[in-house]
Amino acid sequence: MSKAALLEATRRGHFRITQRGREVLSKNPSKINVKFLEQFPEFVEFRAKHREREETTETAEKETLQTPGELLETAYQKLREDLSAELLKFVRECSPSFFERLVIDVLVKMGYGGSRKEAGRAIGRSGDEGIDGIINEDRLGLDVIYIQAKRWQATIGRPEIQKFAGALQGHRAKKGIFITTSDFSREAGEYVAKIDSKIVLIDGEQLAQLMIDHNVGVALVTSYETKNIDSDYFIEG
Repeated sequence: MSKAALLEATRRGHFRITQRGREVLSKNPSKINVKFLEQFPEFVEFRAKHREREETTETAEKETLQTPGELLETAYQKLREDLSAELLKFVRECSPSFFERLVIDVLVKMGYGGSRKEAGRAIGRSGDEGIDGIINEDRLGLDVIYIQAKRWQATIGRPEIQKFAGALQGHRAKKGIFITTSDFSREAGEYVAKIDSKIVLIDGEQLAQLMIDHNVGVALVTSYETKNIDSDYFIEG
């Protein structure tokens, strides 16, 4: 909008000019557009609030187009995401020894290691060459899996995975699980895809999801059932 147009709009009562506006006009700018106005904190704040209102309206419009089942699914996923983030925060604050026990609890709930007592004896037994523990792959103990558990904040890179892979070779082992509270670099993922040993990488987000799926560190609050019409019931023979 030009200076003349702005003054005319003000004269007609469409806008009410502020003292800041008068100061700007006194400098006689050649053009007043969005780029020009972005130098003023008031305008930036106004645009942010306007954008927030638009996003809220857009979200509300999308929700009105969803079925009740879809709304329930959306709410469930949001609750799960929030729970996962909060759970990971607790895990990162626990002690290294507690984290190792937590890892075993998750693996046992997933069907590995036989009983919790048997698995508990395995964790921490090695502690050498990048190995934190050994757990049975199945309840009969036909094969074992070597474990590395890192309660870290920093990203796990390829060197740490190489060290773990070397430890597996030293024990003539073919399978390993590397679990961390942080995440893995792209190079680490590419490395495990190339080597002969089967190494599964579980980052903090995946660990939190596994804990939720297998009820480790979480408690059921409420359960809902959704039902549909059983059309077969109404078939009259």
